[in-house]
Amino acid sequence: MKSMENLIEKCIEDSIQIKQKLTKTSLKSIAEITEKIIGAYREGNKVLWFGNGGSAADAQHLSTELVGKFYIKRKALESIALTTNTSLLTAIGNDYSFSEVFSRQVEALVKPNDVVIGISTSGSSQNIIKGLEEAKRRGAITVAFIGEHKDKNMVATVDYFISVPSKDTARIQESHILIGHIICYLVEKELFNK
Repeated sequence: MKSMENLIEKCIEDSIQIKQKLTKTSLKSIAEITEKIIGAYREGNKVLWFGNGGSAADAQHLSTELVGKFYIKRKALESIALTTNTSLLTAIGNDYSFSEVFSRQVEALVKPNDVVIGISTSGSSQNIIKGLEEAKRRGAITVAFIGEHKDKNMVATVDYFISVPSKDTARIQESHILIGHIICYLVEKELFNK
């Protein structure tokens, strides 16, 4: 029992340490991305999110915070997770390839000055890179949430990125959801003055 408690304590301490590093490395990036999202909403644009696996769940979670509510009851904000339509994902995967499951949706849905956020713990997922490249071609503001392993192609593709200083998938995902929650909180606060 004691060794299990020690492991639990270590997991919590590791998570805290990564978040403390984020405070030193990412404040400016989080603020810039938040300002871009606020500006997009003020101009009648939307935010789109996508990722694979746990990052797909994060995309859905964060999109929901904007459409539903985070802290306050207010009008819905247009936000779409490109990870939810299984018929579309499997059709594109089958008819084209899995690497195009997001780029095809971006081609259909993204307008200039929308904000498109790709979430990838590895920073090298080809379908995320292709989706962000298509968003860039369509004139969107592009953002990547990634981990310490960052693919130069993904970083070169986006306008903004936040790299969580960790190689541990669990710690990266915990930090991505924290960053997303901070952004949702600030967007809601700024747009609805509460």
